[in-house]
Amino acid sequence: MDKEIRIHLEPVRRDHEERVFFLEQGLGADVHWFFCQALEAFKSELYLPACTSFLIGIEASLRVTLAQIDKPARVEELDPVKLLSNRLLLNAQQSGLPVQLLSFPNENDFIEKLSTKKPNLVNVELVRVRHNLCHGNILEYINTELGEHNEFFTPECCRDLAKTLYEISKAWTKGLGQFRGETFKA
Repeated sequence: MDKEIRIHLEPVRRDHEERVFFLEQGLGADVHWFFCQALEAFKSELYLPACTSFLIGIEASLRVTLAQIDKPARVEELDPVKLLSNRLLLNAQQSGLPVQLLSFPNENDFIEKLSTKKPNLVNVELVRVRHNLCHGNILEYINTELGEHNEFFTPECCRDLAKTLYEISKAWTKGLGQFRGETFKA
């Protein structure tokens, strides 16, 4: 193949691989579209929708997988009580899911936080961020660099969080896809 064509096609190939990554992890349409839409939002610089969709994708993937472990069939209804929490993550870990992939960078005490006797007081970072962001609490993302009375919030203040959630989501879906492939062999 001509070198110029290869040079032109390389970014197209990388973009395609990025766009189909979540589809190829074997998680099912009831899960992978949250991640696909999160990626599209992220690429479009829509950081709040990206963050919330990555979080919802993680939560949905946990809930659906645990429901399928409990009852190996198509999931028709999810338990409305089993939402993203330390307890749900601990249950997932006890079921063999690779939940350590959901730890934030430098969150070295992830497993210890899961095992705490005060689950509502000491959440893992993923649970803390999910609860805050999905309930509209963006206070920690307000930009204060310009000093008092010049604070502001724009969705770009969540850019780094969106990038972190994207990286966590890639690792998580790959690990979960491997787990599901081994657990739900046809």
